[in-house]
Amino acid sequence: MTTPRRATRAHGPADALTEKPDEGNSMSGAPGVLPTPLWHALAGARVVDLAQPMRRGMPQSPNHPPFRLLLERRHGDMVREDGGSAANEIVITGGHVGTHVDALAHVSHDGLLYGGLAAAEQQSHEGFARLGIDEFTPYVGRCVLLDVARLHGVPVLPAGYEITPDDLAAAESAAGVTVAAGEAVLIGTGWSRHWADTAVFTGQTGGAPGPGAAAGEWLAARRPALVGGETIAFEHIAPGRGHATLPVHRTLLVESGINIVETMRLDALAATGAAEFLLVLAPLPFVGATGAPARPLALLPEHAAE
Repeated sequence: MTTPRRATRAHGPADALTEKPDEGNSMSGAPGVLPTPLWHALAGARVVDLAQPMRRGMPQSPNHPPFRLLLERRHGDMVREDGGSAANEIVITGGHVGTHVDALAHVSHDGLLYGGLAAAEQQSHEGFARLGIDEFTPYVGRCVLLDVARLHGVPVLPAGYEITPDDLAAAESAAGVTVAAGEAVLIGTGWSRHWADTAVFTGQTGGAPGPGAAAGEWLAARRPALVGGETIAFEHIAPGRGHATLPVHRTLLVESGINIVETMRLDALAATGAAEFLLVLAPLPFVGATGAPARPLALLPEHAAE
């Protein structure tokens, strides 16, 4: 097994992230000031939120604890002497509910995690000593969208559709982009449109579209830093099979060290027609956890389609 490649720098207009402070900036004359400030480079960029809203009763895998939000204190329960009051809540959630990132500790095969680590030796009641989501390096860099639904001329791929290497190669060619090592790739299926229909979205009965085992190998061979999609499991789920087997998870997480982002909201992004963009992704750093919620953001040129 090889060491996973991480993209920790931005590309294109955001290259200023990696520039060292200018000792004698000609624009400002001030030491420690970037020659082209990042906030100027990104001024006017359109931000597309790629996270599904987290609410009670939202679609989720039956294998994970559900999301709950409870108001612990309501306005008026305690009133300060100046008349002020505050409310707060308790949030209870599994790490793989809503838009989230899978840590490398999430899946094992024959008792082994990525890098040949024995799962039993790494796990305890406090989580994982290695490969937990806290080891994920926040990603800021180029990302490509391989829109397989667009490729087939449909808003949503059929339930249970298996995405093949030919689909991915054709979507890559049609968009005029290349999946690069160390960068990010998302797969568009249109499944975000079913978010409001829990029975359909979960795919437990009718199945869900996603990459089959061969497509998982195609992705792994390109060595991306991470992959993502719209469904609960980044897999081809055949009708009636549920999550009986997850070969793509094994290929990406266990064998290749490539993180997976699931339950993303990609319909608005796909509507822009953008095939490449700047992706900002950082899951909550739960120490030792097998996954955590995230709010991925896509940054597009200001004139991207509304």
